[in-house]
Amino acid sequence: MDESDPNYPEVEAVVKCSDCGSRNLLRDTTKGETSCEDCGLVLVENEIDQGAEWRVFGPEDQNKSRTGAPMTLRIHDKGLSTDIDWQNRDFSGKAIANKTRSQIYRMRKWQTRARTSGSKERNLARALPEISRICNKMGLGNAHVEEAAMIYRRAVEAEMIRGRSIDALVAASVYAVCCQNKLGRTLEEVCKESGLGRKELTRTYKLLKQRLRIRMDINRPEDYVESFCSKLGLPPGVISKVYELLKEATEKELVDGKSPTGVAAASIYIACQLERHIRTQLEISNVSNVTEVTIRNRYKELIKALGIELEP
Repeated sequence: MDESDPNYPEVEAVVKCSDCGSRNLLRDTTKGETSCEDCGLVLVENEIDQGAEWRVFGPEDQNKSRTGAPMTLRIHDKGLSTDIDWQNRDFSGKAIANKTRSQIYRMRKWQTRARTSGSKERNLARALPEISRICNKMGLGNAHVEEAAMIYRRAVEAEMIRGRSIDALVAASVYAVCCQNKLGRTLEEVCKESGLGRKELTRTYKLLKQRLRIRMDINRPEDYVESFCSKLGLPPGVISKVYELLKEATEKELVDGKSPTGVAAASIYIACQLERHIRTQLEISNVSNVTEVTIRNRYKELIKALGIELEP
């Protein structure tokens, strides 16, 4: 039915009955009708169901969903293009005749080329799988992968990729997502998973923030507590003690001008000593990527300023 047809059903939402004025309406998605429960007047009929079709047309159809996968930014074509299977079989499973296999081969080759026709498409086809790989290695969810892909797409549209490394821009996009969402992932972790140097990643990250005008909040020690404690296998009691120490240190302005990862690592070390869940400075250093010297210095400053006495 065309939209110009006078019998085409209206999509305007009905909120009250035109006869009695009641707002007690009943919408029947099976019949496609909206009626008033008070007077029984049918207000809208032949409504179009915008959801998925759930009918089953045969006993062999076990999956009732008749819609494809949702659009995603993790694929260069957003998952909207088709794909010709490499198996030379038709829809019923029968083998394709030899005389048509060469034609199918050419169709498959040109279909693959058409999916990445431009330079930007080829760039995205290489970069987006790398974003998914790094995020999966770091334990990030699908929502964070989508966000990193969006940042990278914005960078490509801004023509930032010209003359720069794709890997560096990919890693910078992932690190930007970690900072925006306070995920507690350090720069060293991103460098480790991406195989880049700290200097190159830092330079690209700063440029990414400047060109795309991404605003970042200042990282706090509390942002790294959950991540570090999870890797150390510490119980909830120790984590609560760490937050108490950081709250008191923040009130006394002991964290200003200090590296947040160093303060977090030192607070975890103090909390482990107080709660008798001993973790060495070396273990905390390996998890937080903070040197033992920094942990020791922050540790001495905190226990002195907070008046904490630890048993030898």
